[in-house]
Amino acid sequence: MARTGQPKAELVLSDEERAALEGWVRRRSTPQAWALRCRIILACATGASNKDVAAQLGSTPHAVGRWRKRFVEHRIAGLEGR
Repeated sequence: MARTGQPKAELVLSDEERAALEGWVRRRSTPQAWALRCRIILACATGASNKDVAAQLGSTPHAVGRWRKRFVEHRIAGLEGR
């Protein structure tokens, strides 16, 4: 089956980035919005599609695509703000 839509940006995490993201997800004091962004990036790093990540995490494919793009462009700093 042919793929449709725009190609997703390849997302590869360094060991340090993965450790930081996993740490924020585990911390009870992490704001939920930030923890969700971290979960999105961790799931995207497995190679899953935006649609699959959105279904897994209860988000939308558009939101997953936005955070994926921002992370690829700006790394962890891209997850700040709206």
